[in-house]
Amino acid sequence: MTTGVRQTGSRPDGRRASFEREGERERERERERERERERERERERERERERETETETETETETERKTETERKTETERKTETERERQRQRERDRDRETERDRDRETER
Repeated sequence: MTTGVRQTGSRPDGRRASFEREGERERERERERERERERERERERERERERETETETETETETERKTETERKTETERKTETERERQRQRERDRDRETERDRDRETER
């Protein structure tokens, strides 16, 4: 007759040992599930690091593109400025030549 007090020792039919083994198997399955969850968290962290790396690479590439564009734009501005100076020198020469002609004509 049992009175709710836990008996120690194994039963002759082996049921208690079976329950203990089943409990241990369940604890082992839970540990394995936890290990799998940790592996999944690690995979997610790795994917996040890869996304960050891709973002950094895209940012660097975009910065390089902008820098190249700015360099081209600066070169174009310098070229245009030089062209404008050249045109101004030509106009100045033309005016000087015209003045010289006018002086020659007056004489």
